[in-house]
Amino acid sequence: MKLSPKAKQIFNTIDKETTKLGDLRTIAKTIKKDHDLALQLWSTGHFMARQLAILILDNKQLDQNVINKLDTDIQNHNPEEQIHLMDWLIANQLTKSKQLITLIESWEHSPSTLQRRVFWYYQARLRWMGNTKHSNTEYLLKAIEKNLMSEQPEVQWAMNYTAGQIGKWEEKYRDRCIAIGESTGLYKDDIVPKNCTPSYLPEFIAIEVAKLKK
Repeated sequence: MKLSPKAKQIFNTIDKETTKLGDLRTIAKTIKKDHDLALQLWSTGHFMARQLAILILDNKQLDQNVINKLDTDIQNHNPEEQIHLMDWLIANQLTKSKQLITLIESWEHSPSTLQRRVFWYYQARLRWMGNTKHSNTEYLLKAIEKNLMSEQPEVQWAMNYTAGQIGKWEEKYRDRCIAIGESTGLYKDDIVPKNCTPSYLPEFIAIEVAKLKK
């Protein structure tokens, strides 16, 4: 896609090594919403330009076909950048629209690994602040117990994290969530950086519950 003079000017100010996320948000605030400009910046394939593009997309113009195209493009990035771009898309666009949330909720069995990860990560996000009023918790746990170990690593992490949030906030499911970690051994042997919470469910839940009791 040919860049307009405005898109070229913005693109030339973005440097992968020195531009920070805060800088992108500052730029986005001055642009506000500009879907055409976003698509031009996206077409560059540049990681930082694509993050800026996500901030200024018009979510009213996002549908499954457009998201599939973004998803395909994201897969050309390295694994770390893939996760960052998709999480950035969740936080800044996909959860800002009831229509797009409906799409997220349909992605549990999507052929796209990234979209399946979004489904599970969204379920975890719903529970971050202790909201336990969800009718699908039992269903989610059954799906995790059945499918966790057969999923791709990116999706496994989000499924595991959802179980962690359920176990943290809902005492009646806590032992069951701990048992998932014990039976799978997932992340048990991971080396965790100092001051970071391990992903191994028995440890994650114990640490997070202890925080709640303080």
